[in-house]
Amino acid sequence: MAKMGRPTKQTPELLDEICTRVSDGTPLREICREDDKPTWSTFYDWLRKDKELSARFAQARELGTDAIAEDALAIIDERPESVTLEGSSRIDSGYVQWQKNRVELRLKLLSKWNPRRYGDRQILAGDSEAPVEIKHSNTLDETILNFERKLQLQNESEES
Repeated sequence: MAKMGRPTKQTPELLDEICTRVSDGTPLREICREDDKPTWSTFYDWLRKDKELSARFAQARELGTDAIAEDALAIIDERPESVTLEGSSRIDSGYVQWQKNRVELRLKLLSKWNPRRYGDRQILAGDSEAPVEIKHSNTLDETILNFERKLQLQNESEES
């Protein structure tokens, strides 16, 4: 009788296939839903135990984000479908909205998965017209200094 269940043994061929598909933009969970693939939790266990596989998978993920970005460009560059009503042809607005949603979701995921590369740039420095000013105000320190000055002035006036 054949053994049933998901594979839990790593083979070079299996790892090659998973990394190749991830680098092509296929999400790991989608791959791991297939009957002949390990569960995603098993694969993550493999990653935790094998630094070389982890580095290889990280590179595949990086390439995969590029593939997803290229897919988004292909979707947006695709000519929208047309509908014909009463003899006139027009662009199907529902199709356009669907394509727009597909692209926006991909871009949002890319910005979360790889914010350094696909996230919104956040500038933490000023420019010549609006420079960043750092002001430090510690009221307690100022109060103590003022108190010490007053004591010093009192001591000086008593000595004279």
